[in-house]
Amino acid sequence: MTGGYCDDRPVAVVTGANRGVGQAIATILADSGYTVVAMSRQPCPDSRVRHVECHLDDHDSVEKACSALLEEFDRIDAVVANSAVRSLGQVADLPPQDWREAVEVNLCSTFTLIQRTLPLLRCCAGRIAVIGSHAATYFFEGGAAYCTTKAALKALVEVLLLEERPRGVRTTLLNPGGIANLPEDNSTTKLTTQSVAEAVLWVLQSPPDLVVGELEIRPSRLPNMPVTGFDRLKAV
Repeated sequence: MTGGYCDDRPVAVVTGANRGVGQAIATILADSGYTVVAMSRQPCPDSRVRHVECHLDDHDSVEKACSALLEEFDRIDAVVANSAVRSLGQVADLPPQDWREAVEVNLCSTFTLIQRTLPLLRCCAGRIAVIGSHAATYFFEGGAAYCTTKAALKALVEVLLLEERPRGVRTTLLNPGGIANLPEDNSTTKLTTQSVAEAVLWVLQSPPDLVVGELEIRPSRLPNMPVTGFDRLKAV
């Protein structure tokens, strides 16, 4: 580890920062004085955000990206595991490759990123924010891959709290409800990406004697609609 980084700003790593919630998180962290490094296929549109190319469905790519982080930095103050794929399909019909992609992106890449960066997080009592989902609790038809992988993140965060709090590293699971994650989505019954990003920032900057183990955030308004399948997540 060369540790070539010489800036005094705290360092934050965000996965999936090229769009949607990840982009909003990267931007608000940059606005708040962090050096932000994005691990994703495509660069974040915010030119202040550094880019480490990473295919989160490929373990070797995740390992390579993590190695690049360890070579450049001698500390990491925050890791935000945001990236996810929404592989939908009923158990009887879900293509096996969709199941494997969901497990790799939603779960395995998060585990690898956290495991590889823990030594640098311990150096500065860093924070980890894992973006979960209401799908971890409010299951729906067609959600086998998505619900299962999001539910598994709760176990990972709870174990991290037990193991790493004595070393000063605090981990939070954030479970949002429906999010207007696409630019053309102007729904008033979903959370905005900015609101989710502000919740992440609050967690990362919360007082040093406090750890938020799990934070559930919901849209303030409910849709008036029949609720089946994935739409269940928009009505809780």
